[in-house]
Amino acid sequence: MNLPPSGALVLAATPIGSHRDASESLRSLLAEADVVAAEDTRKFGLLLRRLQVMTSGRVVSFYEGNEEARTGELLEAIAAGQTVALVTDAGMPSVSDPGYRIVRACIEHDLRVTSLPGPSAVLTALAVSGLPTDRFCFEGFLPRKSGERRARLTSVAAEARTMVFFEAPHRLADFLADAADVLGADRAAVVCRELTKPYEEVVRGTLATLHEWAVDGVRGEVTLVVGGAEEQHTGVDGALELVAARIADGEKLSSAVRSVADVTGANRKELYEAALAARKDKT
Repeated sequence: MNLPPSGALVLAATPIGSHRDASESLRSLLAEADVVAAEDTRKFGLLLRRLQVMTSGRVVSFYEGNEEARTGELLEAIAAGQTVALVTDAGMPSVSDPGYRIVRACIEHDLRVTSLPGPSAVLTALAVSGLPTDRFCFEGFLPRKSGERRARLTSVAAEARTMVFFEAPHRLADFLADAADVLGADRAAVVCRELTKPYEEVVRGTLATLHEWAVDGVRGEVTLVVGGAEEQHTGVDGALELVAARIADGEKLSSAVRSVADVTGANRKELYEAALAARKDKT
């Protein structure tokens, strides 16, 4: 990789499985960057050894716990003309990993942000799932508590696009149980485990059958792909519950109404007015 002529933040994707998937551009960046900000410096050191790369720059930790405090220091380095490479344990920084805050800070300070593309568990799982890929959305990790998780699932129950989720292996069975109940037991889904690693496993089925498979326990990194809902034409009353779920999840009223109207076929104006009336009734 030819380093930027002046300071820049480079979001560098790292292998999600075998280190052999690392590109020559990644090797060059890690060897030549002025600063490497790593989510876990120990895991980063292991990656360097596997790649047989010696970094000439300064290596600093950059994880959720120190992301806010470290950002100012990295901005100063970029403003001084240095190249800062940001790497996480696997995949693309800022996708359910540290990175979003520093990207926003760079933009606010008119500092350059670029990316070194590479492996992504989201796109890899989507590609091998066999579910529609023309339209999809990424939902990341859902809340750990069942009630909050079910509320989020309710908010996407009418989503027509294929959905991609991350989940911890020890919570997968609970996730699938809630998803089967909220989205429908017969909804098509795919569990992708240990993608691109020696023990990669891709299990396809319905949410109900996948729950039965996962009950005895699952190990490794998990990415879950769920088929979208069939197109519906729901009246205003039926769509109000979906709007309420999205609002409870933090979405703005206008955005929730627009999204639900698009996927249910409900009249947007009537739905908005009904949602406003429901809000007033609660106050």
